[in-house]
Amino acid sequence: MTVIDPETQAGWVTEAQAEDDAEDMPLSMRLSIADTLTLGNATCGFMAVYFTTTGILIPHLTGSDESGMARHSAATAVILMLCAAIFDLFDGLVARKLRSSPMGAELDNLSDLISFGLAPAYFVLVYGMVADDAHQRVSALAAIVVLLAVVLRLARFSCVTIRDGMFQGMPSPFGALTVISIVLLELPFVPTLLAIIGVAWLMVSRVEYPKPRGVLAVAMLSWIVVSMGLLAAWAFDAPGGQLLLQTGCALQVVTGAVIPLFATARRVNTFRDNRREARAAQLP
Repeated sequence: MTVIDPETQAGWVTEAQAEDDAEDMPLSMRLSIADTLTLGNATCGFMAVYFTTTGILIPHLTGSDESGMARHSAATAVILMLCAAIFDLFDGLVARKLRSSPMGAELDNLSDLISFGLAPAYFVLVYGMVADDAHQRVSALAAIVVLLAVVLRLARFSCVTIRDGMFQGMPSPFGALTVISIVLLELPFVPTLLAIIGVAWLMVSRVEYPKPRGVLAVAMLSWIVVSMGLLAAWAFDAPGGQLLLQTGCALQVVTGAVIPLFATARRVNTFRDNRREARAAQLP
C-alpha cells in the first residue's frame, strides 16, 4: 500500500484544481465547424472505398455480369471523392473565416490521406483486377506508388513552408481526381500505368500550384459540379454520356499536364530575369 504524505498530499487533485484544469483545457479538444467538414471529407473517402469494393470488386470475384451495377458503383465512388474535394475546399475557407482548432491541420492531413490517397489507390488496384488487359501485380505496384506519393506530399506539406498562395507539388485532391480520370479514360494498360506514375511524381515534385482561392476556388467548385453531372450521365447511360465523361476526364488530365508546363516556363523566365538584373548590376 502506498502512503501519501499528509502535508503534501502528492497524487491528490482537489475539486478546485479539477475545475481549473477543465477551464484551462485547450479548445483543441472541441470540434470546430471546419473540423466537422474535414470529417465529412474522411467519411466520403471511406464510402468511396466501400462502393468500389461492393459494386465493382465483389461482383467481379463472384462472376457477376451486371455491368450496370459496376458502372453505377464506379460513378458513386468517384462522386464521393468529388464530394470529399468539396469538403476539403470548404473546410479551408471556413477555417480562415471562423476559428479553427489546433488539431484542424492534423485532421485535414488524415482525412486527405483517406480520400485522396487510399481511395484512389484502391480504385487503381481494383482496376488492375477487373480490366481485361491489366496486370494485377503491376497495378498493385502503381497503387502503392500513388498512396506513398500522397503520404510523402502530405508529410512535406506539414514540414515545409513556401510562399503564400502556392502549393509545392500537385495538391492531393487534384492528383487523386487526375488518377481517377486516367483510369476512366480506359486507355491501354501501359499508357494508363505511365500516366498514373507521372501524376504520382507530380505530387511529390517541387512544381508550384496555386491554392484555390477567390475566382480559382469558384472555378474549381464549378468544375467539380460539372464532373458530377458527367458521371451521373455516364452511370445512367444517357445519350452521349460515355463521350461526355471521356471528354471531361481528358480535360482533367490535360489540365494536370499543362499546369507544370506553365510553372516551368515561369521559373525559367524568372531565372532569366534574375540573370539579366545581376549582369546589369555588374556593369559600370
